[in-house]
Amino acid sequence: MSTAEEIISAAEAKSLFSDLQSFPALLLAVSGGPDSTALLWLVARWRDALKRPPKLIAITVDHGLRQESKAEAAAVARLARKLKVAHRTLHWRGKKPASGLQQAARAARYRLLSDAAKKFGASHILTAHTLDDQAETVLIRLTRGSGLTGLAAMARISSVPGDEESKLVRPLLDIPKSRLLATLRAAKIPFADDPSNRDPRFTRARLRGLMPQLAQEGLDARRLALLARRLKRADAAIEAVVDQAM
Repeated sequence: MSTAEEIISAAEAKSLFSDLQSFPALLLAVSGGPDSTALLWLVARWRDALKRPPKLIAITVDHGLRQESKAEAAAVARLARKLKVAHRTLHWRGKKPASGLQQAARAARYRLLSDAAKKFGASHILTAHTLDDQAETVLIRLTRGSGLTGLAAMARISSVPGDEESKLVRPLLDIPKSRLLATLRAAKIPFADDPSNRDPRFTRARLRGLMPQLAQEGLDARRLALLARRLKRADAAIEAVVDQAM
């Protein structure tokens, strides 16, 4: 059963989103899974407590890769309507590649989100990347032999791939997925389950399956995320020294 410590309170959410209050509009990437559903619910609750809140637009990208995706998008639309958040479903049209499907889907998702952000006058796109996602990203980049910059993994704010004007914001990057699940259960908010997240054909899913064993050896999500933060500081320090020397 969820404990009060696990659930994300309104006060904690306020601190997570406080630097976003001044923007006129915010785009939320909401697939319908637990992480993005929690993001939608938390941001809507935060907005409701503000005197001059930003306009919220939830975007669901239907990649057309699973039969369930249409129903999942409809479920997000219903929740958004209940929370008084504008919602649009966007579709990835055209032929899908036989290989590199996840990378192509990711690129299409960011392109559609970026286009929607411009349409609605939102310079910032919120995604629901969590502490667990950060840890998995570190592992993926370790397997690829990434250097210091790559191992710093995801930043809280970065440019949208292929669009320097729009910014991605990851306000839940320091929050474990378990706390988002506890928050949704406490609020009795339903969410979808995407089986591709456990599909062993994909690298991230395979590494996700290894996380329990790594945690038993002391290399859990928090330790991996801490490594990313330390490497990010080291990378920034080196850049500062190089800039000064130049």
